[in-house]
Amino acid sequence: QVQLVESGGGLVQAGDSLRLSCVYSGRGFNLYAMGWFRQAPGKERAFVASISWSNSITYYGGAVKGRFTISRDNAKNTVYLQMDSLTPDDTAVYYCARGKNLQTSSAAGAYDYWGQGTQVTVSS
Repeated sequence: QVQLVESGGGLVQAGDSLRLSCVYSGRGFNLYAMGWFRQAPGKERAFVASISWSNSITYYGGAVKGRFTISRDNAKNTVYLQMDSLTPDDTAVYYCARGKNLQTSSAAGAYDYWGQGTQVTVSS
């Protein structure tokens, strides 16, 4: 059984940084792409970033490109999201998800397992 557990969220000020972690339990972590999504109050879930199984391909949503960095450590079954230059618009619940295959995707439908989410709040 696959489980994803996010951590690292919190309350920060605009301009600060946070690093989110997502620990994967189950088989085959290194066989799947991983992604991060976020959902702000009253809004639909939005793509943030994804990374291929091999760490070689990353893909970012337009709102975070240049500020956020996704990475993974296959030896630790963990995917990370480094978030820099945070703004109040980044306030949301952040979810990690396992892709259905090796390659990256921005579509929520391309992911089959999801974590419970971690809250990130950025004050102005």
